[in-house]
Amino acid sequence: MTARGDISALTMALSRYIAGALGRDLPEHAADKTKLHLLDTLAAMVSGSRLKAGRLAVRYVERLGGQADAAIAGIRLRSSAINAAFANGMSAHADETDDSHLGGRFHPGCGIVPAALAAAELADRSALELLKAVALGYDIGARTNLALGFARPDTARHSTHSIGPAFGAAVAAAALLRLDERQVRHALSYAVQQAAGVPSWSRDEEHVEKAFDFGGMPARNGVAAATMVAAGFSAVEDPFSGRHNFFTAFGETPAPERLVDGLGERFEILKASIKKWSVGSPIQAALDSLSFLMVEHGVRAEQVRAMTVQMPDDRLHIVDNRSMPDICLQHLLAVMLVDGGLSFASSHDYARMSDPSVLAMRSRIQAVPSAELTRAVPARQAVVEIETTTGERLVHRTRAVRGTPDNPMTAEEVAAKARDLMAPVLGSAQTDRLVEAVLGGGGSARALAMLLQPDENAHGK
Repeated sequence: MTARGDISALTMALSRYIAGALGRDLPEHAADKTKLHLLDTLAAMVSGSRLKAGRLAVRYVERLGGQADAAIAGIRLRSSAINAAFANGMSAHADETDDSHLGGRFHPGCGIVPAALAAAELADRSALELLKAVALGYDIGARTNLALGFARPDTARHSTHSIGPAFGAAVAAAALLRLDERQVRHALSYAVQQAAGVPSWSRDEEHVEKAFDFGGMPARNGVAAATMVAAGFSAVEDPFSGRHNFFTAFGETPAPERLVDGLGERFEILKASIKKWSVGSPIQAALDSLSFLMVEHGVRAEQVRAMTVQMPDDRLHIVDNRSMPDICLQHLLAVMLVDGGLSFASSHDYARMSDPSVLAMRSRIQAVPSAELTRAVPARQAVVEIETTTGERLVHRTRAVRGTPDNPMTAEEVAAKARDLMAPVLGSAQTDRLVEAVLGGGGSARALAMLLQPDENAHGK
């Protein structure tokens, strides 16, 4: 089906929607949810700037130099929009603090928000326009992955975690740069040519390449696509149809119509999850279950003879006995028991992985794959069973993970998480100003970005 020459009706509708995004009202409930995801991702950027992937990215960009168009979070440094998007994307996924989208199988915020913020600064847009562009990025990023028709995450040939945020970043930047419909199609063509991602990221042992694959690369490529077209680069008019198109290259059981299905009516930001725990998404339910048992029954480490954790069999491999603390299921459950709780610091402390008390507890924890949990709705459920030293059997099944659309965190909870992550870097007073600015939704994107950089004279005040 074509709309004009060799441009399909689908691509025409998609480019028209993207080009007009800033001129449309965002429904209040979608705007409110977008503010929470924006705040959560900014907090991930700031806290991640102090972790290895973030530090490396900042040093790398600092050497590159470039026009001072956009702010880099966590440091007094500005660089080109492309460089800023890259560094902030690396920081946003320097750990497992950032959000996720279960249906689209990606972490949208770490790629989309850094790109949108850099483009908004470059074009001097308002905070409201930034918000609209972020919501648009989630819409298109999720739909791109859904349209490819990938099956189980453990059998996929391409990585949705790289593809979705790349398209979300490109369209967010394109909208903020006010590209017209034809220019949007060209930006999408450059996004297609830069699409990449192989699930080998699951073997990363330091969360550095993973930060690049999930955040840094998509954010960088999305801003590059939009700014190249804004600078006059031409491209293929329709990369989604005709011979040798995006779906013939990447699709498994492609359904191209899903790219535009429900646009303007169904906002994918509403289906995205914010993590209560700053750890890998598949671990959230298990931690919810253990936390419940510890509170409800007063369970302490010395009372646990053995623990069995049932997990969905299509994603247990992502978190099963991993070498990184924040994505190692058994380690995090052991730390929670030994410490009586889990914090950002304890979940990212590599030294604790060789702590004798943690290792002793970890040896009592067994993870079991469950096909039934893979089929269960809502997804990502987990069952934790504890056998106590007195022979008691305690069981809890988390069905709706805290922070997911089925059990959402409140605005107050998200703000508290953001403050906890950002205050050590920005100071309490500036962190409060940033939280208020995001949730208030007013002002300019540049003013918002300035608050991501520490005021060295006021740190800690």
